[in-house]
Amino acid sequence: MTTVSSTLRVSDARLHFEVRGQGPLVVLVGAPMDAQAFEPLAELLAAGHTVLTTDPRGIRRSPVDDPRQDSTPPLRARDLARLIEHVDAGPAVALGSSGGACSVLALAQAHPERVRAVVAHEPPLIELLDDRDELHKGTDDLIATYLDGDVIGAWGKFMAQANIQLPPGALEQMFGGERDPERVADERRWFEHELRETTFWKPDLAALRSVETRIVVGIGEASGGELCDRASRVLAGGLGVEPVLFPGGHIGFTEDPAAFAVRFREVLDTIN
Repeated sequence: MTTVSSTLRVSDARLHFEVRGQGPLVVLVGAPMDAQAFEPLAELLAAGHTVLTTDPRGIRRSPVDDPRQDSTPPLRARDLARLIEHVDAGPAVALGSSGGACSVLALAQAHPERVRAVVAHEPPLIELLDDRDELHKGTDDLIATYLDGDVIGAWGKFMAQANIQLPPGALEQMFGGERDPERVADERRWFEHELRETTFWKPDLAALRSVETRIVVGIGEASGGELCDRASRVLAGGLGVEPVLFPGGHIGFTEDPAAFAVRFREVLDTIN
């Protein structure tokens, strides 16, 4: 499958994006996950769809003019709207995972003309939860831990707050030793300028209920009890929709792209 890579200049950033396939437009987006993380899923979906992937602003190949600028869901939604307009194959069905789920919700909220439907897969919407004040404090603490230089300690606090269980030694293996400098730079930007702004963002549920864009809330089958599972269920309840289960956990699209693609195609069939 041929992939066309390009860059779109917006007012305050240069956005790297990739397009593959032909057919109705599907957008796959994360935050902070970049386009590379979605490649296996994109290749599968490109049989029958035009698939747009992108590095979100400030990550990898999408530099921002001001490195001190925070990355918020509304800013990333504006970027997605510009990319969809530029590709000129929309309106799109946009699948966002984790922070990218916040991005596509903000896209439906502010630019509904650009999307027929959004699939918000496990958005970390702390603001919707009853224990938000405790979670705010925990988020500020783990960010401070990271910025103080304790990378593994910060990730440990993050996983604990997210209620994601990892085997002993996993954090050391994932985040210890020699690491890719580019990935470390993206990680630092996420902790410093994106994590808080994404998780503290609160969608306008009344606005989302009123748009013609269909909103699908996705949850990983293996995510039961995790923070994003809880937030997604509260979101679905606030929108008056039933959540849709997808294979795997929080990043099920990377764990088993083929199974995830099958489920996503089933969702697309209900939209088309």
